[in-house]
Amino acid sequence: MLDLIKNYFEQISSAQRALLLAGGITFFWLVEIAIPLFKFKYNKYQHAGINLFFTLTTIVINFGFALLMVKSSDYVVKTNFGILNWLSLKAAPNLLVGLLLMDLIGAYLVHLIEHKVKFLWKFHMVHHADTQVDTTTGNRHHPGESIVRAVFAILAVFILGTPMWMVLLYQSLSVVLTQFNHANIRIPKWFDQSFGYIIVSPNMHRIHHHIKRPQTDSNYGNIFSFWDRLFGTYNFTPISEITYGLDVLDNSKDQSLAYQLKAPFDKSIKADY
Repeated sequence: MLDLIKNYFEQISSAQRALLLAGGITFFWLVEIAIPLFKFKYNKYQHAGINLFFTLTTIVINFGFALLMVKSSDYVVKTNFGILNWLSLKAAPNLLVGLLLMDLIGAYLVHLIEHKVKFLWKFHMVHHADTQVDTTTGNRHHPGESIVRAVFAILAVFILGTPMWMVLLYQSLSVVLTQFNHANIRIPKWFDQSFGYIIVSPNMHRIHHHIKRPQTDSNYGNIFSFWDRLFGTYNFTPISEITYGLDVLDNSKDQSLAYQLKAPFDKSIKADY
């Protein structure tokens, strides 16, 4: 089974990865229509426009970093550098540890840092600016933030010594889970009380999109939910108390592309911690 997974992601094409991205958005989009959590009074297609624009800019930036990612992975594998190579685990434990640590460094850690470093936070604010969070919000990242995340992904490859097929597997899982945990869908309590201790659910992540702290500075996880519990950044707030947006931004302009692109450079926007 592991050989099949490895062989698939060693040969996965750009078209297949694009299909995964589009397929995930389409699937959760339809689920949102069927069982929405919040009944937003908005044009769903118009709302998706700005988020899909940022999705495209992220794809372009990641494509620009792709060669460096491949070269980095080839180097660590060839030189036997990185934690995974030093541990010399068997196939299954190696894959599990690799996915866990890729998520810790490439998702949880960079997300935490973006909230704690003022310069990075001003770019990340664009993600929090959405007042009607749905599955398309998961890919709403200012180009500046996309660059930061690409750099951390390459850093994770160096630290871990990750082979490229594992990087592509992790990125594929990350895309789908990001779309899932941002989706505007009703999730039953039993899911959070079982699977929710392992993976990030929409109920957990939507707290992160609350308009004010301390909720905004909590629940940083992307795939695995236990990082927040382990590092003390988990927060539970009833869904009825959640309001989307960000209190330091003009939330009426969450659909203004010009405002969102300029926000990180707008000195009138307070971003002090």
